Amino acid sequence: MSTVSTGYNIETVLNVLGIGNINNGTSTGINCFSNGEPIESFSPVDGQLIARVKATSKTDYETVMNTATTAFKKWRMIPAPQRGEVVRQFGDKLREKKEALGKLVSYEMGKSYQEGLGEVQEMIDICDFAVGLSRQLHGLTMHSERPGHRMYEQYHPLGVVGIISAFNFPVAVWSWNTALAWVCGDVCVWKPSEKTPLCGIACQNIIAEVIKENGLPEGISCLINGNYKVGEFMTKDSRIPLVSATGSTRMGKIVAQEVAARLGRSLLELGGNNAIIITPDADLKMTVLGAVFGAVGTAGQRCTSTRRLIIHESVYNKVKQAIVDAYKQLKVGNPLDETNHVGPLIDAKAVDVYKKALEEVVKEGGNLIVEGEILSGEGYKSGCYVKPAIAEAEPYFNIVQHETFAPILYLLKYSGDVENAIDIQNNVAQGLSSAIMTNNLREAERFLSHAGSDCGIANVNIGTSGAEIGGAFGGEKDTGGGRESGSDAWKIYMRRQTNTINYTTELPLAQGIKFDL
Repeated sequence: MSTVSTGYNIETVLNVLGIGNINNGTSTGINCFSNGEPIESFSPVDGQLIARVKATSKTDYETVMNTATTAFKKWRMIPAPQRGEVVRQFGDKLREKKEALGKLVSYEMGKSYQEGLGEVQEMIDICDFAVGLSRQLHGLTMHSERPGHRMYEQYHPLGVVGIISAFNFPVAVWSWNTALAWVCGDVCVWKPSEKTPLCGIACQNIIAEVIKENGLPEGISCLINGNYKVGEFMTKDSRIPLVSATGSTRMGKIVAQEVAARLGRSLLELGGNNAIIITPDADLKMTVLGAVFGAVGTAGQRCTSTRRLIIHESVYNKVKQAIVDAYKQLKVGNPLDETNHVGPLIDAKAVDVYKKALEEVVKEGGNLIVEGEILSGEGYKSGCYVKPAIAEAEPYFNIVQHETFAPILYLLKYSGDVENAIDIQNNVAQGLSSAIMTNNLREAERFLSHAGSDCGIANVNIGTSGAEIGGAFGGEKDTGGGRESGSDAWKIYMRRQTNTINYTTELPLAQGIKFDL
């Protein structure tokens, strides 16, 4: 149980990350207020039980909220650059433990070790971004219509920020939210996915070290564990002015309704049905590289994974053959072995969804040109490994209209000009990431215009996957409309206030109203 086939000891990794009692089948972490039912964390890599953690009960949750709300009163009064210094120290701790955390991400979630390291690097990068941001939480000044008056806007800390994250990015998405929220003066309560609870405990332990070393209240960062019922504690809690939730569109709609019912804010990062448009002027080598990585990276379990290739009829056969040839080179296996390209799906339910999607596309009239398969035998004992598949399909197929969280790529053909391809791309409910492969300036600009891609992310000559933290991340339509990470995404974690100062001895009233007092 304690050693995976790549030769590293999982117990050693967990100990580096402050998670103990692994041999007893339980796991504890710092600042984890959990006394509920046990949650078992199984690795999709080899099917082994890594550890059991305890879910958060309602009583535990009240302890968390009391701790967090008390901490907020002190944290908000610390100058923002000093809060940024704490985040800088957190980034340094992540640098020290990057290898261990990257391995845990890979083993508990199933993504490749390179991707696990990349996810931790995203955490480091957002910490660096947040440190700079801590000196730039600026408002603006305005001219008043009244003599001797000055108007300006400023931003204040919002309060307790609730974060609900998904299994596919078990640590990075939390950091996108929490690093910004912390420098803004907020405190955070995080519910990681019940499928990757150890990643959450590891991150909590790392930030807890920093908090303790700086003599700060532990409630600045709190962790709760459990399924959707624990998430409901936050969505219904008026003490949490903002809930940031990442996951399916179905889940996001429930969160949005619950939070809106109490007039709270929700930041939603939901499903994606992302497409790459391939025009006659596309560079074939770049196209293949972007499409294959986008489709099979993280075994197709990214919200930005490429689901659809919309290919011009004049280059369709050439592109199809190049993609099929590239798939022949893919290696599926243990993600901790860096020679493998594709790891497992997260669990048996995900495998079942993959299987049913392939059956559905054939039923609707599609053609599997790279057939899927559930892999078995030595190295595939978890039952979560599947072969990346490619299907020729039509844009109107029901299965093509939906997001399937698995490595299934649909090839769609278009004719005429690029407007037709854009129409196909936009004609789905989701609106997260999009891309066009072309060396034609007019096509690229048309794709980026007001009448072009309706997604929150639109790329030219790169794929749909792999967003940088410096830009705002998020999408439109059923993707939820939220924005995280870079640009001015920090503003959602703060409350905006308009101020007017009268530095005269007179008090002019609005609309020229006069009172003879």
